[in-house]
Amino acid sequence: MAFLSDTLARVKPSPTIAVTTKAAELKAEGRDVIGLGAGEPDFDTPDNIKEAAKAAIDAGKTKYTAVDGIPDLKKAICAKFKRDNGLDYMPSQVTVGTGGKQVLYNALMATLNPGDEVVIPAPYWVSYPDMVLLAGGEPVIAPATAETAYKLTPDALEAAITPKTKWLIFNSPSNPTGAGYTWDELKALTDVLMRHPHVWVMSDDMYEHLVYDDFKFCTPAQVEPALYDRTLTVNGVSKAYAMTGWRIGYAAGPEDVIGAMRKIQSQSTSNPCSISQWAALEALSGPQDYITENNKTFQRRRDMVVEMLNAADGVECPVPEGAFYVYPSIAGCIGKTSAGGAKIADDEAFATALLEEKGVAVVFGAAFGTSPCFRVSYATSDEALKDACTRIQEFCAGLT
Repeated sequence: MAFLSDTLARVKPSPTIAVTTKAAELKAEGRDVIGLGAGEPDFDTPDNIKEAAKAAIDAGKTKYTAVDGIPDLKKAICAKFKRDNGLDYMPSQVTVGTGGKQVLYNALMATLNPGDEVVIPAPYWVSYPDMVLLAGGEPVIAPATAETAYKLTPDALEAAITPKTKWLIFNSPSNPTGAGYTWDELKALTDVLMRHPHVWVMSDDMYEHLVYDDFKFCTPAQVEPALYDRTLTVNGVSKAYAMTGWRIGYAAGPEDVIGAMRKIQSQSTSNPCSISQWAALEALSGPQDYITENNKTFQRRRDMVVEMLNAADGVECPVPEGAFYVYPSIAGCIGKTSAGGAKIADDEAFATALLEEKGVAVVFGAAFGTSPCFRVSYATSDEALKDACTRIQEFCAGLT
């Protein structure tokens, strides 16, 4: 349609949202569908956070706030960065947005010019490349393979950097793979960045607290302090605190970049929801013990899902360090035909046939830039996961 912006032709709708929507539609039609597409904890928001929101409402804290966050929340974010990451920030270096996605988008809009390149390791969160495109930049995909546990290597990063590179978007633990970088692995990457002073780092730390076994989280500006002045460290309350619908994300970085992001937000959404901000203040400042308890549940689910998927014909599922996703390879399924007659030419065909024949909704790997794979979110009940994995086993057993 000629009336619409040419920019729209550069981007596509979010595949993860599309899968979740399709699963909901089939459920509404009476189909027995298990949705494993949404990256959303099934836990309820903790009571202390809900009570803080209610108190804010009762206190009349329902008016406009400062464009990018109330002072109390910014101070709490500074305290969080010091407590958890050993990073020192002032409130003037902090911005609060309507979810982590808006914060990332604001940063790209505020910094990219036509022709600027952004290095994105693959597999990647589906929104990274499209946000870069919407902001006028060019995504440069740096592949990470199963052989490196889906982690970017220093050589692959070096090969992706050009004189036009402005940002590296870094995500650990990763969506979609759950892969987490150790201190030494991250230091090898920051050593590369130190050789390229024109490249900035956008570190998406949304899954920081969702780590398992003995894995220790670290973030780029923590590992290499010399990168502090060209790092934007992004986080939020959605995942660790089961607050996806509250829509609060935040970031800290150089004041001039934070100010530019504030200007973008002032002309788009203005302030995040005032009540959500007071709830986020309680999330960051209040008790943190339920994170450990929730992680025990997530780890149990991870272990069950990995074991059951590895028992499926043609599927190989690595064990992730964090987040609540697994990213199995289905190389052994490609080229076969399902029991329902579907040709499994690629991972999208696999996911489509799995949904239609067994009622299990997963996200195909091509959406994340790496095939042939699919992503499972295990942020749902043990019963649903066991049922879904059994169905996947049955589906794979029926491939010929």
